[in-house]
Amino acid sequence: MATMTVAPPVDRSLVDIAVDLVRKAGEITLHYFRSAELGLELKADGTPVTAADKEAERFLRTELAAAFPHDAVLGEEEGQVTGTSGRRWIIDPIDGTKAFSHGVPLYSTLLALDDDHGPAVGVIGLPALGEIVSAGRGLGCELNGVPCRVSGTERVAGSYLSTSEFNHWPADMLLAAHRSGVAMRTWGDGFGYALVATGRIDAMVDPTIHLWDIAPCRVVIPEAGGRFTTLAGTNEADPPDAIATNGRIHDELLSIIGRQP
Repeated sequence: MATMTVAPPVDRSLVDIAVDLVRKAGEITLHYFRSAELGLELKADGTPVTAADKEAERFLRTELAAAFPHDAVLGEEEGQVTGTSGRRWIIDPIDGTKAFSHGVPLYSTLLALDDDHGPAVGVIGLPALGEIVSAGRGLGCELNGVPCRVSGTERVAGSYLSTSEFNHWPADMLLAAHRSGVAMRTWGDGFGYALVATGRIDAMVDPTIHLWDIAPCRVVIPEAGGRFTTLAGTNEADPPDAIATNGRIHDELLSIIGRQP
């Protein structure tokens, strides 16, 4: 009979370092929040970037390079630097730049670490709200240092679902969700995943994402007792889409809005 290999818990010190870095990067973003000095630009793909995105990512890269010179780093604004350690840090300095640039305090600073065993550390910082959701593989999930868990909701009908934006939802998926009885909200991004991990909503869905948008969630959601998969119900290193739930409604929700594998 085959035995299942369980990845070992991550070193707690890596979680503590990641939390500290996210807190400091978040403080950088707050200097620009609701400021006339945003330096708002459009990237080649039409998405916005600000001086805060650039400065926060540069800070994180500089600190990571000093502390872990052999680790690889992937970030939204500056691309990838290769490493030799078998570990990779993944940065999104401001997830929700559209919200940030409109003065909406629901943006987040994201930092994750992958190692030879897969996702190892995940941190979702919400600077304008004073919240940090953090998790380490095998260590559980915390909100501002206090253990947190997903909700106990058992059915899709009456549950709460968030999403980053409805524009990316296929019409049939949106209609199916509407008919299911789920209550839908937005202004999601990393904030929505933090809400799932802390039990304040029941599901978060992103039909289109980049790895840096959800990298911490691959650790945060399972460690909070929930499930994180693609919309086809699979687990992938670089998923094209994402669904995070409290686990209890995951299969039912996938049956309603999921995609074929």
